[in-house]
Amino acid sequence: MVTKFQKRVYELSKKVPKGRVTTYKAICKKMRTKAYRAVGTALNKNPFAPRVPCHRVVNSNGFVGQFTKGTNTKIKLLKKEGIKIKNNKIEDFDKILVK
Repeated sequence: MVTKFQKRVYELSKKVPKGRVTTYKAICKKMRTKAYRAVGTALNKNPFAPRVPCHRVVNSNGFVGQFTKGTNTKIKLLKKEGIKIKNNKIEDFDKILVK
């Protein structure tokens, strides 16, 4: 069962276009919460992937962060969408960030 909180996280994640990223913090701001870990947990349990592109949600410092199927898989998915990554950090982070 998907909670209201999770549903909102998934709705916001779906709005991030291919080739762009957002952060856990940005999602929290839109939800008016500071429950960063809860957002991460919701994305970790995402039953709607890839329709809900949870791989496009990254850390606020530009690092890729964790992923259910492993960081390397997340990096591969992001690179496939044209996002450049070096040493687990997104290059030109500010240019592709959806706030």
